[in-house]
Amino acid sequence: MRMMRKVAAVAGLAGVLLAMGTPAGQASAAVTPAGDLSASVIDDYMRDYVERTGLPGAAVAVTKGDQVVHVAGYGRTAGGETITKGTPMPLASLSKSFTAVGVLRLADEGKIDLDAPVRTYLPEFTMADSRAAKITVRQLLQQTSGMSDRSFPELTLAAPDTLKDAVGMLRTAPLATDPGAKMAYHNPNFAVAARLVEVVAGVPFADYMAAAVFRPLGMTSTATVNTTTDLPGRGTGYIRAYGQVIERSQPKWFINGGAGVVSTADDLARWLIAQNGAGRTLPEKILKTAQTASGVAGSTYGMGWSAGKTGGGAPQLRHTGWLLTHNSAQTLLPDSQYGIAVVTNTGMVSGDDALLITDGLIDIVEGRSDTGAAPFTMTADLWLAGLSVLTVGLGILGVFRAGRWARRREGKAAWRVIVRLMPYAAPIAFFFGLADLFGLIMNRAGTLEQITYVWLALYVWAATAALSAAAVVVSRFLHVIRARGSRGRTGQSSGQRETIMSRTGSDQGSASPVGGQTYS
Repeated sequence: MRMMRKVAAVAGLAGVLLAMGTPAGQASAAVTPAGDLSASVIDDYMRDYVERTGLPGAAVAVTKGDQVVHVAGYGRTAGGETITKGTPMPLASLSKSFTAVGVLRLADEGKIDLDAPVRTYLPEFTMADSRAAKITVRQLLQQTSGMSDRSFPELTLAAPDTLKDAVGMLRTAPLATDPGAKMAYHNPNFAVAARLVEVVAGVPFADYMAAAVFRPLGMTSTATVNTTTDLPGRGTGYIRAYGQVIERSQPKWFINGGAGVVSTADDLARWLIAQNGAGRTLPEKILKTAQTASGVAGSTYGMGWSAGKTGGGAPQLRHTGWLLTHNSAQTLLPDSQYGIAVVTNTGMVSGDDALLITDGLIDIVEGRSDTGAAPFTMTADLWLAGLSVLTVGLGILGVFRAGRWARRREGKAAWRVIVRLMPYAAPIAFFFGLADLFGLIMNRAGTLEQITYVWLALYVWAATAALSAAAVVVSRFLHVIRARGSRGRTGQSSGQRETIMSRTGSDQGSASPVGGQTYS
């Protein structure tokens, strides 16, 4: 029980740690005047952020109205190349807003009715659910189709190679809810939308996007790809762990439609200007449709944009994006007409740099103090490192004392011993359920291997806790078996001695003929 109290204390510390999921850093007393966002201010902020956090590389684009405030690259790619305003970077899920514009272009031309069933244009779209026949094009873009990671965990499956194959995989998938009933973020919604585009347009999706979206906006260095293996450097980037950045390759994912756009800071500035409506390069109807929240069951999601508020309470439109090795954020501030896009080569959760940088720049716009924000894992991982060492130490102590523990339970019923060992199943279950826990929190099903990217230090702590618990259980169990086997052999030997003594006494007490007489 003393051992269990120590384990409980470790679990308690972990709970406190998990509650620490807020940006950490040293506060600064400097206050920048509201609205004072210029190239030099952005550069100063970025240099401070890179120095404070060790961020390997980033691309940043800031616009105001129809003007470019600043476009720049900072640091280096995983391949060692200097990041400039012209360096191609994966936009991850920012791609959804691009795909939405592609579909809305066709709708604006009268080639697609947003409220018509998807199968009207894409008969190959079938699912293992009759309700799928009612899914509309609008519901795909607003993520209200009823498809979900709960019913089709795409990131745990082998990645297809084409949009047609991606749509084909859905044949075995059921729906999680009725179409139009609830918003659920699910990448295959946009894979289906992209496949619909190429079928209706009669050309590959990448070619259509280049002709109808990228080139008309002047985004000549932007493209869309099928899988992460087609990304620059095959998507290799970094994760954060224990205050360090570690280079990691990106596993193969299918990303076209939902996360496949590759762009530059230069091109992102043109995109932000178009989305702000200032450049008049996109019809107002398209912008309004894409940026207006569906309102389904309270959803703030439009079509590749989510409505929200800044720290100062001003309205904002935003979308974030994550690969395991990169993250991104794009934000529009309608009141001030600022647009901000940031892409960094650090992965999801453990390196939320793009969002932190964006919010830092918005703080400057709104005149708030620089809080010195940094990814929370830079602090949390140090606690997890300590917990990992403590957990291993407790495991070693438990194994060392297993013999004493077993001797104290000699003669106890087997079920009592098993009950005493059952609490050690908790850290084992926690480790093997870690992916499900993250899936529950993030609404995205994943795998244990992916957790090593998302939060390596947490994975290591959970693994050491599981191994330590298993070692203690096995050690105690073996000592109990050995003790009981020894007691059984001792009991058998005692029984044999008693039998021998009994027989000897019986022989001595029986009648023996001596000198013709019998004595008893």
